[in-house]
Amino acid sequence: MNVVILCGGLGSRLSEETVIKPKPLVTVGDYPILWHIMNVYSHYGFNEFCLALGYRGNDIKKYFLDYYTLASDYRIDLSTGDVEYIQKCQKDWGVSLVDTGLDTMTGGRLGRLKSLLKDKGTFMLTYGDGVSDVNLKALLEFHRSHGKLATVTAVRPSARFGGMLFDGDAVTRFTEKPQTGEGWINGGFFVFEPEVFDYLSGDETILEREPLEKLAQDDQLRAYKHDGFWQCMDTVRDRELLEDLWNGGNSPWKVW
Repeated sequence: MNVVILCGGLGSRLSEETVIKPKPLVTVGDYPILWHIMNVYSHYGFNEFCLALGYRGNDIKKYFLDYYTLASDYRIDLSTGDVEYIQKCQKDWGVSLVDTGLDTMTGGRLGRLKSLLKDKGTFMLTYGDGVSDVNLKALLEFHRSHGKLATVTAVRPSARFGGMLFDGDAVTRFTEKPQTGEGWINGGFFVFEPEVFDYLSGDETILEREPLEKLAQDDQLRAYKHDGFWQCMDTVRDRELLEDLWNGGNSPWKVW
């Protein structure tokens, strides 16, 4: 089963990092967040990836061109240039890297992959900037159980500010950024049937607007509610949070 990862955005709210690299290559620990996302999928047996590239897409292409060599141990004969691999890279990922345009919107990026995906059945899709401990096999089973065209993972992120309860003007309870301080939102981690391509138009299509709204109107969209960990990386503060969790050995998304 193919896993589409949207990797083309500018990442403007993380400009301190993305001025020199695409957002999916911003690191958490020593590894790009894209590597973390792909490892989550691989843990559940999903190893065929299609990366929709845009801003600084060549950087992502170069990353994967070098990946096998850098993840392996080898001996080089400098007189001939021959390389003998001592310990080979253990990843069994297949990675398709497709330039979907610099200014293309999310739905447009998916639409540009139609020729690669339309005849391959059910596929998954997520963004290249968020991690979660969602059980992806359970997500797929849920999608297959309802028989609709689309499933979106709904999450409840931690609130950005502390919450308070009052009795008059007396504070009776103060909670510092509760995990379920906000309502359900789109957490990515979609499952789609190929018929969703009929809901897409041109490069200007924003997946989260007309396509998902029309799928909902047609009773073709279901939500898989995930109460566990989810965190996007929109800002430097988000990256620092993920970095602290990873370096502290408390990274809930590390299921592999």
